[in-house]
Amino acid sequence: MVAVGFVAALHIWKLPAALPLIQNSLGFSLLTAGVLLGIVQLAGMIGGLAVSLLAEVFGARRTLILGLLFLSAGSVAGALATEAGLLLASRAVEGLGFIVASVVGPGLIRSHTSAQGINLALGLWSAHQGTATLLGLVASTLLLQVTSWQVLWWTMAGVTLIPIPLVLRFVPADHRTGTNSATVAVKRIGVTAKSGWVWISGMVFGCYTIQWMAVVGFLPTVYAGIGLTGVVPGVVTGVVGGLNAVGAVLTGVLLHRGASAKPLLLLSFGLMAATSTLTFVVDWSSVQGGMAWQGACVGLFSLSGAMVPSTMTRMAVDLAPEGGSAPAAMGLMQQIFNIGNFTGPMLVAWLAMTTGGWSSTWWMTATFSTIGIALSLALLRKPNGFQLPPVQFESVRLR
Repeated sequence: MVAVGFVAALHIWKLPAALPLIQNSLGFSLLTAGVLLGIVQLAGMIGGLAVSLLAEVFGARRTLILGLLFLSAGSVAGALATEAGLLLASRAVEGLGFIVASVVGPGLIRSHTSAQGINLALGLWSAHQGTATLLGLVASTLLLQVTSWQVLWWTMAGVTLIPIPLVLRFVPADHRTGTNSATVAVKRIGVTAKSGWVWISGMVFGCYTIQWMAVVGFLPTVYAGIGLTGVVPGVVTGVVGGLNAVGAVLTGVLLHRGASAKPLLLLSFGLMAATSTLTFVVDWSSVQGGMAWQGACVGLFSLSGAMVPSTMTRMAVDLAPEGGSAPAAMGLMQQIFNIGNFTGPMLVAWLAMTTGGWSSTWWMTATFSTIGIALSLALLRKPNGFQLPPVQFESVRLR
């Protein structure tokens, strides 16, 4: 399952290193580039609950395979695109495949993992985005030195089909029963959608995604703008993404050993605000070794930020209220936090264009870190919030 999430996330991170080349080839503005970075999240904004309904009725494994096929088809369409509109449409199709993997994956892991291993398993799942950032950006950067971005898109279309035999071999077949009727599924989803705690959880997650996607997604463009060329921008950005994977795994270990959700979330948002401010406010070009220090700041931003998705993903699989649907809880959270994925790059691009540079990026990151802290405190307040058992998180319930 982690391999499926990794391959799906590669489609997001094949773009940043190629973006300057595509922008030059197809001739569009920085704002359009921001839309291109964010539009892959469009399906997640509007289709999370629809995917959960499909998983409830059609079966989670079948739905997962369908998502991989969408990813591959979208990549083929993108390789054939000759103007920005067609490329945007292909990215939306890829986004549909990505949201399927994101909604179905955690639930399948929860269903087929022992209670003792669930925290670590979901920690590894949460690491797939950062791992894909590292390997996807480094591989795409190197490949783009010798070939076109279209070849990269064709390559990814083929790579996406590789996990299908593994899913068929290792994921148990779906069992379609009367309880999986569309009527029952819609009722379960409706119960879940009425849960205010699911909505708040999605907004907490979104306060992380709106920052991380924007900052990491535009890093190659930021570095290209200050004169770094060749493989350096992509490799540096890949390392930053890889640190997010490291942070996700470490958070899974901490949860497994009894760490509480509240300090993890508060610490994560606090460090994201501080490190992103240092990254963009300071004129590092005037400091000896400034690029290394700036890289360290943005690396810590990515590393510390991983505590949010790891913690919230672990909570999400047990978040559905009585009579609700676990895929629907994950789907609704995906719809909410993908608004951040979609709008983050556009907001940062707009700030850069309006203010004449990237130094204003911290306005956005610090603001959403503050909102994230406030929402986390509301979500985890006592005595009326979630009672999170210290080790297993086995009974996240509403009171």
